[in-house]
Amino acid sequence: MADLDMVNRDPNNLNNHLQICFDDVIGEPEGAHSADCVFRNSYKCYNGGKNCCYMFLTFLCGLPLALCWGCEFAMITFQHVWQITPCLRVFMINLGCCQKFLGSCVNCCLAPICETCGLFFSNIKVSNAATT
Repeated sequence: MADLDMVNRDPNNLNNHLQICFDDVIGEPEGAHSADCVFRNSYKCYNGGKNCCYMFLTFLCGLPLALCWGCEFAMITFQHVWQITPCLRVFMINLGCCQKFLGSCVNCCLAPICETCGLFFSNIKVSNAATT
């Protein structure tokens, strides 16, 4: 908790897409201005409602959701450390042998055929003759 930044709570900019400030949501263009008192009070109502609702929801759901997400990422980490990574290592070891075997077969069987076809077709001459 010592390195927890209580001012910048999104240091990795995970939620830059959330543009929820009053200026990001409500804007009156030139020629369509409400009365100053309406605009000023709508600003206060918007921010008050948003802040109260957000605080209520975080008090109600924040801790249980944090616990659930912590468990979810713990399970994902467990899966990768103890299941997925070892399984991938087994596949890489076993399929590495198959890759060498198949590569040898291709080099021994197909490479001479392809080389011969290349030599055969390399002797073809194409010339464009104008027809009258």
